[in-house]
Amino acid sequence: MKQKSIFITVVTLLILVFAGGAFMFNKQRTEQAERVLAQNRQLLVRAHAPRIGSADAPVHIVEFFDPACDTCRDFYPLVKNLMAANQGKIQLSVRYAPFHPGSDQVVKALEAARQQGMFWQALETLFATQPDWVVNHRSNPQVALNQLARMGLDMNRLQADMNSPEVARIIEQDLADAKALNVTATPEYFVNGKGLPSFGYEQLTNLVDDALAGAKGN
Repeated sequence: MKQKSIFITVVTLLILVFAGGAFMFNKQRTEQAERVLAQNRQLLVRAHAPRIGSADAPVHIVEFFDPACDTCRDFYPLVKNLMAANQGKIQLSVRYAPFHPGSDQVVKALEAARQQGMFWQALETLFATQPDWVVNHRSNPQVALNQLARMGLDMNRLQADMNSPEVARIIEQDLADAKALNVTATPEYFVNGKGLPSFGYEQLTNLVDDALAGAKGN
C-alpha cells in the first residue's frame, strides 16, 4: 500500500512537472510569436505607403508588389473583390519590391504619379497594359511612361519627381523592409503582421478570415 501511494505521488508529480513545462513552452512560444508580429508591424506599416480602405478596419493587408509581376496583376482584382465582400473591414497597403529588371524606374513613375494624386489609376493602367511594356520579365520603362502619359498626368512634373530624393528614399525603405522581412518574390502578403504559410489565394483568404474572426471575438 505504501509503495502504491509513493508510485501515485511520483506519477502525480511527473504529470504536474510535464504540465508546467508544457505551459511554459506554450507561453514562451506565444510570447515569441507576439514579438515577431510586433517587429513585423514596425517594418510593414509605413506612413508613406499608398493605402485604400478604412483606417479603422480590423484587418490590414500589406502587399509587397512589382508592377511588372504578372501574378501581382492577376491578384489585384482578387484582393479588391475580397475587400468589397468585407466592406469597411479590410485596409490594403502596398509596398514597392521592384525585383524585375527595369522595374525600379517604373515604381519611381508610380510614386511620382502618387504625388499627383493618381497612384491607383496609374497602377491599374500599368497592370492593364503590362504585356505592352514587360517582355520576358523585363520592364521597358519608356513604354510604361507612354502608357501613363495617356492618363493626363503632368509628365514634366512626373519626370522631375521620379528623380527626386524623396522618391528614392521611399523605394529604398521599401526594399530594406522587404529584405528584413525575407521577401524574395512578389506578390508577398501579410495580414495583421502575419505572413502567408505558403503562397496562394486560399491561404490569403484563410488568414483574412482568421483575422476577421479574431476581431469579432475581441
